[in-house]
Amino acid sequence: MANVYELKHPLIQHKLAILRNKNTGVKEFRELVGEIAGLMCYEATRNLPTEEVEVETPVAVAKCQMLAGKKLAIIPILRAGLGMVDSMVDLIPSAKIGHIGLYRDHETHQPVEYYCKLPSDIAEREVIVLDPMLATGGSAIDAITKLKERGVKQIKFMCIIAAPEGVEALIEAGCKSQVKIMVGGAPITQEFADEIGADCYTSDAASAAEAAVALCNA
Repeated sequence: MANVYELKHPLIQHKLAILRNKNTGVKEFRELVGEIAGLMCYEATRNLPTEEVEVETPVAVAKCQMLAGKKLAIIPILRAGLGMVDSMVDLIPSAKIGHIGLYRDHETHQPVEYYCKLPSDIAEREVIVLDPMLATGGSAIDAITKLKERGVKQIKFMCIIAAPEGVEALIEAGCKSQVKIMVGGAPITQEFADEIGADCYTSDAASAAEAAVALCNA
């Protein structure tokens, strides 16, 4: 799936197995959440821009790479997301911290906000939202929606364990309203297009070109 990354590093897999073991104690569980978050941070920040600087070493001046002043914010979803924050801040000490508090209504099963405090310049920052577990996706979607309402343009959601239903819900909420999906070609049928929720199906290239123009102008 586009923009969905499953991290399969051996260290993450190993620690995740211990984390999920029913015999793992509370202290070790909390430590593992932080350790895994630290390892995931490397991937979440892989595309941060860098700039060349000159550093005076004990023997000579060396040309090195440093972060190019990208503004970051780390936003845990309370309370579970707090366990991931310290490991992230250890690696990105200049990042601002905000908090979004949500609880699930037992009758409607929908997230309800009870706390929200964000950096004043949140709209200018790239945001990483933290929550160890992505279940139905409701809390993540609500948190991301609130960030978008405050003008945030670049958002990454980082979780340790995710249910397929939650991933699908997150993609649907974030992309489907902004991205048109076209499918076609010999192996594809109208029934398949309907099944995956495509916006358009065509059987040949000529009609696909016409359909693409129509979708873009819609």
